[in-house]
Order: sequence, then structure tokens, then C-alpha cells
Amino acid sequence: MGNGTCTLNHRQAAPTTLTMCARHILPLLLLVCAVCAPPAHGKAYLPPKGQVWHGVAGGHTVDLFQRQTGKAPAIFQLFVAWDNADWAFKKARAQDGRLMLHLSTYSGPGTRERITPRQIAQGRGDAFLHRLNRMILEHGGPVYLRLMAEMNGHWNPYAAFDASGRARPGHSTRDFRRAWRRIARIVRSGGAPVSLMWVPQVAGAPDTRANAPRAYWPGGRYVDWVGTDFYSKFPNWSGLDRFHRAYRHKPFAFGEYAVWGRDDPAFVRRLFAWSRARRNVRMLIYNHGVNPVGPFRLRRYPRSRDALRALLRAPRYPSANDRG
Repeated sequence: MGNGTCTLNHRQAAPTTLTMCARHILPLLLLVCAVCAPPAHGKAYLPPKGQVWHGVAGGHTVDLFQRQTGKAPAIFQLFVAWDNADWAFKKARAQDGRLMLHLSTYSGPGTRERITPRQIAQGRGDAFLHRLNRMILEHGGPVYLRLMAEMNGHWNPYAAFDASGRARPGHSTRDFRRAWRRIARIVRSGGAPVSLMWVPQVAGAPDTRANAPRAYWPGGRYVDWVGTDFYSKFPNWSGLDRFHRAYRHKPFAFGEYAVWGRDDPAFVRRLFAWSRARRNVRMLIYNHGVNPVGPFRLRRYPRSRDALRALLRAPRYPSANDRG
């Protein structure tokens, strides 16, 4: 005992030694249980039957979007970087609507990657994940976690391949799947009201079999929503149809959609019609971006804004004030 080594032989160890051993071993056992046990069952936190959550992403408040569309967004999505999510919970408390977090491993173009998928899978991000779990529990209401979205797009550092198709060390699709599962186990622990959203591009960039959405699929037990991002500048309707058919067993969301490049009310109407025709589409999030003069802002597209405003009048899209 003099060398500081703990023993589990209760006949030899003094009570004080057992207490010291327990103090060191118990946190380790709890951590092992969190990351090795089967994942807690997730929950989608769906809107009431027959309704669809409509929300907004980007910006600091929902006020402008609410004025433009005539309806308080039911979901407010904020973009957060690894180990830097505390501010989003504070901001969300000042807004109506449920909170969605897009959790990334970097802060946007030109910033460094804070952690790789392999490092997450190895447990090097566990301290942040446990803190995130506590923040979700303290927040109280449901939190939608759109985790490392567009993971099959080379512009994201957590993608497995660069633009030329070369593999990135520490970023394989296997690393990604293992990282996702570890995240799911930890953030769901303790009954945290969190819903995990898997949102790839409908086709990879580069568009190869190794970089297809399916390569990043972590398994149905670890995913509560499936979805994609969809913009008027690149409207891949046939790809959207194929992707939706492959994952129609899960609630479906547009984690981001927006008008981009030109005023296109037909795109807005077609997207809403496509969604109405598929009963498992239960969420659409307009991304007007963080930049107040950015390319997705509705003030650039008055006809599209008016089309969206007319569509959102339907009771199918509850506001933050009458959400279930």
C-alpha cells in the first residue's frame, strides 16, 4: 500500500483505503458505462400529428424572420463549434421556439479543426460531451442536435475525403460512425431530452461510392431524424427522391433550405409541395445565415418571401407560441 497502489481485497484494505480507491474508480466506471453500454433510446420530439415544425437558422434572434414571414419560428437553430456551445443555450433562453444546435468540429471557413472524428471516437472529447449533456438537462426543453451535417461534403474538415477524393487521415467513414455512436451514448445519458439528426448531402462531394451518405450511417439506434440540406441554386430533386426513399422509416427534416442566387418562388412552392406529399417530413428550417447581408436573406428575394409567408399561414405549420 505504501506505493499508492489500490487493492480491491477487502480483507487487506483499511476502510480509508477503500474510500480512496472508490473515489478514483467510480468516475472511471461511470464513464465506461456511458460509452460502452447500449445507447439510451432516442426520441424525435415530433410536432403534433399532421403538423410540421418550421424554423430558422442563423442570426442572433428570430425577430427579423418572424416579421418577414408573419409567424414565430417553432425552431431556432444555432451553429456551434466543439467545446463552445454554452453561449447558444443562453441565447436560446431569450427566444421563443425550440433549440436546435448544429454541432461542428470547427467554427467555419478559415478556422482550424478543433478535434477529429477519430479523436472523438477515442474519447478525447468526452469532457465537452459530458458538459453538453449537463447543459441539455439543465435547458429542460427538447434540443435537436444536428451533428456534423453535410459530412459527405469535402468543404467540411470532418468529411472523410478531400475535393480530389483523397482520404483524410483520422477522418475515415468508420471513424465518423464510431465518433457519432460515442457522442450519442454520452449526450443521451441521464434521460437528456435530445434528438440526434443525421443530415448528409443527398450525394457526396466528391460523388463516389466511398463518400455516399450510406458510408456515414451510424445505425438506426443512434439516429432520431434523417434529413438533408437543400438550396434553390442546386436543386437535385431526383437525388432527393432517392435519398428519401432509402430512409423513409425515420422522421425527415430539411436541416437547411434557402433561396440562393435569384428570386425563385417556384422553388419554395415546390419544396413545400414535395414535403406535403411525404408524411414523414416533419421539419423545415430556413437558413438565412449569420451574415446580415448574406446570399440567403429573404430581403433579396421579395417574391420568394411572399410565397413563404403565404405557405406558413396554414395551420400545418404551428408557431412558437402554439407548438405542442
